[in-house]
Parts: sequence; C-alpha cells; structure tokens
Amino acid sequence: MASIVRTKSVRRAGRGVTLTEVVVASTLLAVAVIPLLRALTVAQATGAIVERKTQSLILAQGTLEEIRARALHHYESSFHKDSEALVGAYLCNVTDDQNPNVRQVTVAVGYDVNANGRLSADEVEVTLATYVARR
Repeated sequence: MASIVRTKSVRRAGRGVTLTEVVVASTLLAVAVIPLLRALTVAQATGAIVERKTQSLILAQGTLEEIRARALHHYESSFHKDSEALVGAYLCNVTDDQNPNVRQVTVAVGYDVNANGRLSADEVEVTLATYVARR
C-alpha cells in the first residue's frame, strides 16, 4: 500500500504547472514590476533635473567669479549680458544695477529647452546675486 501512495505522489509532481498557477504567478509578477518601472522612470527624470541644476549652478558661480575678476580693473564697464551662450545649450543672463560704488550683479543660468537661443524665465535653473565694490 505504501508503494501505491508513493507512485501517485510522484505522478502528481511530474505533471507540471497548471494554467491557474501560471496566471497567478504572472499577475503577482506584473503587480510587483509595474511600480518598480514607474519608480525607475521618476528617478531618471529627477536625476536629469538635478544634473541640469547642478551644471547651471557651476556655470553661474564661474560667471560671477569672472565678473569679480573683471571688476578689479574695469569697474566702470557694464557687466550686462543677455542670453550669452556658455557650455552646450546653457545660457546666461547678467543684470547690473550700474551703481558707481557698490554694484548688485545678478546671474541667471539655465538650459535652453526650446533651442531658440534665448533664456526665458521658465528656463532659468539657478539665479545668484552678489555685490561688487569699487576698489
């Protein structure tokens, strides 16, 4: 009798997987994978935004350093720039209040998303301001 029971259990194990088991396993896998794919997509988009903002910050700081260095010998000249090309598709706007003793200089840098050669307000990623004094 023991050998008959063993033979039946071996036959059941060798029959394979039922369609119901395949459907349940596929459903569970899909339910687990879809949120992971969404999270990866969001992470990639966020990474691109952070990369653009970081690059804009580096370029804005570099532009401010150039202005400070230029102000040492050419304080009277205007620092104003409008949609100046920096690196790649990054553009820069510089405003200058032209004060004779202490000038406020503002640098706005961003990525030219629409590729029109103009840095619009909605494309600005970083804005930095500083004061430059006459020496």
